[in-house]
Amino acid sequence: MVFNTGATLLEAIVLAVVSRDAEGTYGYKITQDVRQAIDVSESTLYPVLRRLQKDGCLVTYDRECGGRNRRYYRITESGERKLADYRREWQEYSAKVQELFFPQREAEEGGLE
Repeated sequence: MVFNTGATLLEAIVLAVVSRDAEGTYGYKITQDVRQAIDVSESTLYPVLRRLQKDGCLVTYDRECGGRNRRYYRITESGERKLADYRREWQEYSAKVQELFFPQREAEEGGLE
């Protein structure tokens, strides 16, 4: 992707990914899911996860998997509220950018007089 991804957008994407599973999900899977939208390294993602945890948006717990503990992240009520705010902001922002990139057909067809 040629567009820079700011920290806020990355936080919003991480919260959206984690919110998909009520029981939470683990770091590597979060990285893979986030990579479907943007190119991000694990070294970039883990500080975001820690910051969201520190801010009370995520909680963690460990679960045994194949003889090793795997750290899971689950969204909190505070995280759900923050994600809802991000979604509202994204809808407004993306609609404005969409209008700039792809003006309404009426203007192209001479509908504006």
